Amino acid sequence: MCTDIKWINNAVRKIEADFQRSADTHLIKLELPSIEGIDVYLKDESTHPTGSLKHRLARSLFLYALCNGWIGPKTTVIESSSGSTAVSEAYFARLLGLPFIAVMPKSTARKKIEQIEFYGGKAHLVDRPDQIYAESNRLAKELNGHYMDQFTYAERATDWRGNNNIANSIFNQMELEDHPIPTWVVMSPGTGGTSATIGRFIRYQMHNTKLCVVDPENSVFHDFFKTGNANITGDCGSKIEGIGRPRVEPSFIPGVVDEMRTIPDAASIATIHWLEKKLGRKVGASTGTNLFGVLQLAGEMKKRGETGSIVTLLCDSGERYLDTYYDAEWINNNIGDLQPYTDKLESFEVTGDLA
Repeated sequence: MCTDIKWINNAVRKIEADFQRSADTHLIKLELPSIEGIDVYLKDESTHPTGSLKHRLARSLFLYALCNGWIGPKTTVIESSSGSTAVSEAYFARLLGLPFIAVMPKSTARKKIEQIEFYGGKAHLVDRPDQIYAESNRLAKELNGHYMDQFTYAERATDWRGNNNIANSIFNQMELEDHPIPTWVVMSPGTGGTSATIGRFIRYQMHNTKLCVVDPENSVFHDFFKTGNANITGDCGSKIEGIGRPRVEPSFIPGVVDEMRTIPDAASIATIHWLEKKLGRKVGASTGTNLFGVLQLAGEMKKRGETGSIVTLLCDSGERYLDTYYDAEWINNNIGDLQPYTDKLESFEVTGDLA
């Protein structure tokens, strides 16, 4: 427990000063003539200093830990992560002059490990995704450090009522659009913290927007949503890095979710290659999961004769995944044939239907 108020105040000031130097992220509108009257937007979180949506989470987690007295001037910070959160936390640890260790599966993209090391952190690799929790706890005890535990604290570290969260930013940026109150917001769960923030904000602000959470294959969140069984576990980790979990995480709050869907991995990867042609740049696979769910909803709205808007997140850049999701051999060995979904996406551009 840290009682050095002077140090804590200075640490909080440094993080808040860093926030003051940052601009908000862009809201990109996709041009999709086949679904006229239904507008699709991507909140581009790749433009944060550490390149992903997890920059927001890392900032909130550090502030939460500081204000709780869990971090002091010599505390080693440990986190269990599939990559992006660890990159962002390494950034904030360096800002405060603290040692940082990321416990991650060996399958984590090499580029993320290099970014953690760039910010002065260390990567501690384990064989399986389900080993990261116990190993993080062990290291924290061994080093007398602090285990940040994003999977437990993500939903409580972010103020979902205040003006410093992603949901508030989305709704503010939508104010002058044709359909300013989205019909749907679509989000994929890693910790579940962002979907909790968005869902709670929607309800607190009394919007009629619905939240659809899209899960990758080999993740237990959707099964938990359907059954209510919090003890469900998976045998292997998600191939869509950053989302999907082999256990039900404490930060996933099903009560704020209106609908869940499981998106096939091949659909997620096919979608990022399709999107690259529209944006002129690469995005990570979780964005593909998000967007495929968006296009499904848009097609269904069109069939019902509805108009409106759908917002989702562009979670991170594809430059981190050049040796995986943008490598044909890796895709062939790990995901399989993308062509059926590529065909569906090309057809959608003409018909507005993914069926």
